[in-house]
Amino acid sequence: MDVSVQRRMAADILKCGLDRVWIDPEQLDKVKAAITKDDIRALIKEGVIKKKQKKGISSARTKKLKEQKRKGRRRGPGSRRGAKGARTPKKERWINTIRPLRRLLKELRDNGTIDRRTYRRLYRMAKGGAFRSRSHMLLYMRDHDILAK
Repeated sequence: MDVSVQRRMAADILKCGLDRVWIDPEQLDKVKAAITKDDIRALIKEGVIKKKQKKGISSARTKKLKEQKRKGRRRGPGSRRGAKGARTPKKERWINTIRPLRRLLKELRDNGTIDRRTYRRLYRMAKGGAFRSRSHMLLYMRDHDILAK
């Protein structure tokens, strides 16, 4: 049974698209008989014609992904976009290296483990990029008898 005209009128009244108009399949003859907008309004009131709920987009998958990323997953080589220097810039990497070195040097100078001259020399070496990390600098100090073994 063709109820396309009634469907269009119902969509107009319900302020939705044609696909969201639900017509009770048992009462199609009643709908077919409705020829005015008032008739359609009456059918809507009866519940013969209804407006379907909008289809939403589930965010479950997104939430699951976000949760995994928070745990530190999905960060392997296959997921990486951009060069090493783009993901953590060279300057940031340098800052993360030099700050602990300088902090350690200040600490050693202040508690008297190294004198001012040695502090200056090691400070300049650190600035020049001689040490990869805190442990590397401590290893250098032990090897050159700056710290007691």
